[in-house]
Amino acid sequence: MNAKSKGYTLVVVLLCAFALTIYGAYSPARKAQKQQIVCIKFKKGVETKAVEQHMASFAALKHEIPQVVGYASGETILPNQASSEYDVVHYLTFQSVDDIKSFEKSEAYKEFVQQNKGIWEKTLIVNADIRQ
Repeated sequence: MNAKSKGYTLVVVLLCAFALTIYGAYSPARKAQKQQIVCIKFKKGVETKAVEQHMASFAALKHEIPQVVGYASGETILPNQASSEYDVVHYLTFQSVDDIKSFEKSEAYKEFVQQNKGIWEKTLIVNADIRQ
């Protein structure tokens, strides 16, 4: 390959790299269309350390399961009441119902459930559309 051909090749490669960079910067991120809300009530006497481990393990699922677009969690709050029906809530967002099904069938999620269900008194899972 002569010097002139190498120069043209370099220009084409640089233009392609530039175009891909621009596309990546301006293309929309994966848009969440569906959400899953997971409410957990822990059994009486469950240690704080076990609850913290549960929260950290659930949050880690976002990095292990590619169908999860977004994740947030928190403790439930109800003013003027001693206790709530549920202790914590996990909010997951997905692009489709099929992504929710894939999440629920994933080995990582099944393993999480197996490791934590012993400390749960009850759970509630609600799937919904996201409207904006």
